[in-house]
Formats: sequence, structure tokens, C-alpha cells
Amino acid sequence: MSHTAHETQPDGAENPVEQPRSHGYLTAKDDYLKRLRRIEGQVGGLARMIAGERYCIDVLTQISATTRALESVALGLLDEHLRHCVAHAVRQGGDEAETKLAEARDAIARLVRS
Repeated sequence: MSHTAHETQPDGAENPVEQPRSHGYLTAKDDYLKRLRRIEGQVGGLARMIAGERYCIDVLTQISATTRALESVALGLLDEHLRHCVAHAVRQGGDEAETKLAEARDAIARLVRS
């Protein structure tokens, strides 16, 4: 994914220039992928529990564990977003800072509602 930056020309005009976007979670990408694969396994286990007609409370306990695992990934990504994307945008200032802050507020609101 990329984003648009502005390059100042000799005459003072600004032209948009595409630059690669770096996401804060990239340093921990392999860890996130490993955790998500583990969660996939948990979800598959839930399906097998239902297919095998396991006791309701056992299924609910596993659902709770899976939900906590997903929430942990979400909180980690939110932390990375705040430390990397939002902090960078705030240092740059302007509309991008407001956009990143609004995105973070909206993401937090979604997590709180879930």
C-alpha cells in the first residue's frame, strides 16, 4: 500500500508523489501471523466441538479463549498504530495528524463496542 506525499518544485508548487507506506506492525509481522494461525486453529476446533456435540459450557469456554486471543491481537495492532502511524502523523502535523487521530478514536470505539 502507498500514500501520497508532496514534493516541492523549484517554483514553489507542490506535486503529489507516491511513497511506500510503512506499517508499525511490520517489525512483529511474523508474530502476528503466528498468533492468527493459532486462532484459526482455535476456530476450527470450535467447529469440531459443535460437530461432535460437545457440552455447551466447553464450547463457550473455548469461544471466550478465542475472543481473548483476537482482542490481544487487536490491542497489539492498535498500540503499534498509535506508536508508529499516529505518532509520525502528529510530528508531521496538518490534516494527516487529524486523520490518524480520528482513525485511532474510531478503532478504539469499535474495540470497546465489541
